[in-house]
Amino acid sequence: MNRPGAGVLVILQCNDKILLGKRKGSHGNGEWSFPGGHLEMNETPDECGKRELLEETGIDIHDLTPIDMGYTNDIFISDSKHYITIYQKYLINEVIYAEMKEPNKCFEWMWADIHNLPTPLFLCVKNYMLKNKL
Repeated sequence: MNRPGAGVLVILQCNDKILLGKRKGSHGNGEWSFPGGHLEMNETPDECGKRELLEETGIDIHDLTPIDMGYTNDIFISDSKHYITIYQKYLINEVIYAEMKEPNKCFEWMWADIHNLPTPLFLCVKNYMLKNKL
């Protein structure tokens, strides 16, 4: 990779719960992360986040507007990868069931307590948590 890639992660929050998935088959295998993926050409971060969330979990939030955006500069030395990760945060009123739509990319989905997150966390999530409070 000659230049950093651009990724988008979705923080879906219901009260003190956030949706996390246990990554499978790529860098960060076995680590917990927000749903998300690569930003496509001519796509906004909001469009990307909503598309990735729907593809990965079956959760459709097309009518919601993100309340918070941020970014992290994530360098995965052992994988020789570098990403700028953009975050889209959405607040919802009730926990929504997350389907396992891409079982080759995720072991499981869980609604985690923001005060007691599972480990290990994916580097992007760790970096976000160091910069921001949920």
